[in-house]
Amino acid sequence: MPNLPAAPRIHVIIPAYNEEQSIGRVLAEIPADLVAEVIVVDNNSRDNTGAVARAAGATVLRENRPGYGHACLCGMAYSFGLPLAQQPDIIVFLDGDYSDYPEEMAAVVAPLLRNEADMVIGSRALGERESGSMMPQQIFGNWLATSLLRGLYGVRYTDLGPFRAIRAEALKNLGMADTTYGWTVEMQLKAAKHRLRTQEVPVRYRRRIGVSKVSGTVKGTLGAGYKILWTIFKYL
Repeated sequence: MPNLPAAPRIHVIIPAYNEEQSIGRVLAEIPADLVAEVIVVDNNSRDNTGAVARAAGATVLRENRPGYGHACLCGMAYSFGLPLAQQPDIIVFLDGDYSDYPEEMAAVVAPLLRNEADMVIGSRALGERESGSMMPQQIFGNWLATSLLRGLYGVRYTDLGPFRAIRAEALKNLGMADTTYGWTVEMQLKAAKHRLRTQEVPVRYRRRIGVSKVSGTVKGTLGAGYKILWTIFKYL
């Protein structure tokens, strides 16, 4: 894969569902000198997420089909549909609930800028986690999923963290398809199948603002767990 340009264009895609209390803080802490465009995908929110994000200067898209993957695919379609000169060289995915630390983006993209990796995962397992920021079922689910990825695909990860960066050309080639909870694990296992150079960097993690749509409910926890396991075995 060819080297990135000397000054690569970086797009940030933020899926957001009912995050009006947090999205402004997330956008305020994204390093402005690093990023060409921030895309917030309002995933059928029932609050003012889109209006708050637009007022903060983000490009706001509306994706009415529920699902994390639907929102990510919507953001990708926008970025890759721009005129060639405006398309990104790197895409960063970041959550809109203020659980990640957006100012750590420089560390997440650094291996890409040094041409040492094609994809970088911000690992919460390797970084510092605020007490209560991850539920026990999340910690166990990450351990199980990454153990299966190691055993079945021969790739070592410590986390399925949502804070990640990937070369845009590599992302296109992965053929991402999941529309719900399997998005992150699909990207990581497809990266292994495509033999992408991957790295993890430690990132901090704090309690999110508001209630998690996944780990905060029994339905969300069971649905995410089933979909992650189903995705891992689907692509064998």
